[in-house]
Amino acid sequence: MKRLSLTLAVSLIGSAALAAEVAPKDVQFDEDGAVAASLTGKPGDAASGAVIAGTKSLGNCVACHQLTALADVPFHGEIGPSLDGAGDRWTEAELRGLMTNAKMTFEGTMMPAFYKVDGFLRPGDAYTGKAPTEALTPILSAQEIEDVIAFIATLKEE
Repeated sequence: MKRLSLTLAVSLIGSAALAAEVAPKDVQFDEDGAVAASLTGKPGDAASGAVIAGTKSLGNCVACHQLTALADVPFHGEIGPSLDGAGDRWTEAELRGLMTNAKMTFEGTMMPAFYKVDGFLRPGDAYTGKAPTEALTPILSAQEIEDVIAFIATLKEE
């Protein structure tokens, strides 16, 4: 019994290590800006991803992108490409790279880096002196990124 408990404990610890969340500074991009490894080690939830994509205080993808699947959310933007069919155009790794930090793929993009915590310009320091001095947190959590990726991956050409 003792041996079984020890084996189970070691196996659970190993599983927890595999499912550990990747910190924003530890994300590994390939030469094209894709991120092959999941940020959480767990699959994303497409239904939660749809909510995040359409919620103004979260991902707010519709602020810049047309997205027929979220037609009930008002005020779709036209800055970024339509996300209709995005699941056919980009791989999961490419979507993860774009969500994490799109500038790794498209240098001049206006898309925000949703999982980045450093390297930002803080214009308040130069203009008002009121920029926050504490460490920044990512716009979305690792699981929220995985959820949005799961949702976008469902958007196929019809």
